[in-house]
Order: sequence, then C-alpha cells, then structure tokens
Amino acid sequence: MEKTSRPLEGVKVVELANFIAAPSCARYLADLGADVIKVEAPSRDPLRGTAINEGRPLGDYENTSFDLDNANKRDICLNTKAPEGLEALVKLIGTADIFITNVREKSLKKQGLDYESLKIKFPKLVYGYVTGYGERGPDKDLPGFDFTAFFARGGMLGTLFDKDNTPMIPVPGVGDHQVAMNLASGILAALFRACRTGRGDKVSVSLFHSAIWDMGIMLQAAQYGDKSTQYPISRRSMANPFNMAHKTRDGRWIQFSAPAYDAMYDRFVTAIDRADLVGDARFFPQANLQNNLDEFYAILVEATAKKDLAQWCEIFKTADIPYAVAQTWDELLKDEQAWAADCFYEMEYPTGAKRTLVRPPVMLLDTPLPAYKRGPYCGEHTEEILASLGYSEEQIKAMLESGAAAHPEPKKG
Repeated sequence: MEKTSRPLEGVKVVELANFIAAPSCARYLADLGADVIKVEAPSRDPLRGTAINEGRPLGDYENTSFDLDNANKRDICLNTKAPEGLEALVKLIGTADIFITNVREKSLKKQGLDYESLKIKFPKLVYGYVTGYGERGPDKDLPGFDFTAFFARGGMLGTLFDKDNTPMIPVPGVGDHQVAMNLASGILAALFRACRTGRGDKVSVSLFHSAIWDMGIMLQAAQYGDKSTQYPISRRSMANPFNMAHKTRDGRWIQFSAPAYDAMYDRFVTAIDRADLVGDARFFPQANLQNNLDEFYAILVEATAKKDLAQWCEIFKTADIPYAVAQTWDELLKDEQAWAADCFYEMEYPTGAKRTLVRPPVMLLDTPLPAYKRGPYCGEHTEEILASLGYSEEQIKAMLESGAAAHPEPKKG
C-alpha cells in the first residue's frame, strides 16, 4: 500500500514553553507533519542546560535531551518583555492553528497571552496548556515538575516501593511525557472540531491529574481498606505474588505477570518445577492464598533462585506465561525488539558522534516515519520567521539591534 503524507501537514503550531511536557507534545505534532515554531526568550529554554544531570556533553552541538522533545521544529528568539517582541509573538500566534504553552497564568494574563484574551482575537485557535496542579484550587499557582507534582503528590513516590526499603529514584521526563500525549489527544480532538465549526477551545492537562489517572486502578481500590491495597507494603504482602519481579540464580530480576491468578496458577507452579503444588488448597484459589502469602512468597523466591535468567526466559516463553527481564538502560539501547519496532533512531551530530534517540510511541501504518532533524538552536530561524510575518529587512535588523528579537550563537561545550 502506498504511504500517504503525514496527517498534520499544513497545520501550524506555535509553542511558548520550556522544559519537557509542553515541548514534547509539540514535538509529537511535528512528527505528524505540523510546522512547529518554538518561541524562546533570550535566556533560552532551561532544558538546554541540563547536561550535567544526564552525564552528556555541554553545549548545543550534541544535546540529546533537548532533541528528544524538540526535533523537527523551527525556532524564533523573542524578548516578549519588549513591546516589539510581544507584538511579533501575537502576530505569529495569529497565523497558527494551535498554541501550546506552560507559562504560568499570571504572566500570560499580564501579556494578554491567556486563553480568554487570545480567543477574542483568534476564535478558531486551539490553545494547549500544561500546569503542575490544574487551573483551579488552592495550589493551582504552585510551580510543578514531574518529580513533585507527578511522582510525589500524584501518589507514586509514596506508594510504589517495598515498605522495608526507600522510595524510588525518579527519572526525569516520565510524568512530562505522559502529559505530552494526554495534551496531544485533547488538542487533536479540539482541532478536529475547530476545522468543522471554526470554534477553537482550550485543552488543559496537569502533571498532578495525569499521575492520578495513571494510578487509578489501585487508587480506587485503596478506598476499600484491604491490607493488600494499602501501599507501601512489603513484597511479602502482595495479594498476587506472581505480579512481581523475582531474583534469579545469576543475580538478575525477572518480572512475571499473571493478573488472572486462578487461571494461571497450575501452569505457573508447573513452570517453576513445583507441579506438586497444583491444586494445593493453601495457595489455590487466590482467596485461600491470602492467609498463606508469606509461605508462598518464600516458595517463589526459592524456586526462582535455582536457575539463571536465560533458563527462566526459555521456560516461561515455552509455557506462554508473560514475563520480561528487568533490563538496564544499556541493554534496552541494544534491544532487538525495540529497534525492529522503530522505538529508536540514530542521530548524527556536528560533533561527529552518532547517538540513539527515542521516537514518540504512536505509529501510523500508512504514514512515513519522519526523517529527524536535531532540535533547533535558539533563534536559529528568527529572521526567516519574522520575514514570513511581513517584517522588512530594516524592521528585522532594528528588532535584533534593540534586543526585541535575537539570533544567538549556539553554545559550545
């Protein structure tokens, strides 16, 4: 079947945002074919300066973190505190179908960039907005990052660890990327209606609510008070010990999954060389297991420790029982399935290095995968974009000289 053009070709997106959540939403829309223009202040997006956190080279010439969330965009650098810079931004928004921002509400209102102000001028505009905690409530104005609003307050950091240990170490971007795809789904729905009716809308997504949605199953279950749902709990207290990772003889962890415990019980105990436990009334059905959790947990730990990881993988694959190796990042970067499924692509940098980058997770069968370009340097397309808005060469020069617009040199390592 002949592949079609990408679905958002002809759609223009203006992004006034920094860090990860909102920019990665815009990057996904760029993958779908939209013309995405990132607007940066002369101070630059702080994500450009997080190299030490990620152990990668300093500077703009090999910035995998920035590229992950900003590939295939154009970039204009405007000082919106200057009247000419703000005027240029509003003109730019007026040419767009979608405007995405995570600037805090007070600043947006001060500059007339809030939804209520813009929809008067541009009624068809779809407005995508990212917050930490939502747009209403006592904490709506708190600064929000995924470590705080998503992991901590959203219920993950305080629950998803063995109570005999310490909370997990959060990984940057996990909550942000959830928000990005949530925001994209709402934006595309609003864009569909705007194209049909000429009426835009505001799509608002928060890190806090996204975490609550992700935790929904066990969060709802917790209200019934059963001890197996009162996280954090000990591994030994899990209502279904099949649904956890166990340590192999060679020191690796293998994650099993048998959410339908009763349906999988006989097959599972047979696979771990304990066919003597088939139908054992202490552990089957699952209702009986709850009074014998500690004993059965010890059986699973002992059995898993008798074989190496490779042996268990073959056994569980043959038995058709869901399992997965708890992989390190080095292993995942080389994962044959990940490469075959187009999870990754290779980016060549001006430094001469070739690095593995991650694609957004949504694939369209009859749409070609984009040929990725690095994320733009700050202000790389400033003159080009201003000219497209009707500014003359003299006007552009004057804006650059006054600082209302900028085209700074990329930072070296």
